[in-house]
Amino acid sequence: MSFLTLAFPVETAIPVAQTLIAAASAYLRPALGLGALVTLLMVFKPLLLGVAQAVVIMVKPRKSLEQRILAHRFSGKRMLDRMANEYSATQPNFAAELRTMAARD
Repeated sequence: MSFLTLAFPVETAIPVAQTLIAAASAYLRPALGLGALVTLLMVFKPLLLGVAQAVVIMVKPRKSLEQRILAHRFSGKRMLDRMANEYSATQPNFAAELRTMAARD
């Protein structure tokens, strides 16, 4: 070690500091990029959700009110038929009533 090393300790610390700064920037750069990506997604979230909903509607359009009512009625009739099949062995009169209810319009 020379006298200058003792007199100017900052000059000996510069290479170590450069190495530490390079290592820190290597770890912080992806984190900053990911943070920027998350920020952009949060800012444009309503727009992205609207685009996604539009794509879903294009692929599978929503049924009309009439179609949804008919599907609900049909599912109720199927439920009554299943119940009638369950009770047909033990309570035939009840099963017949269930089938009559399912046959109504």
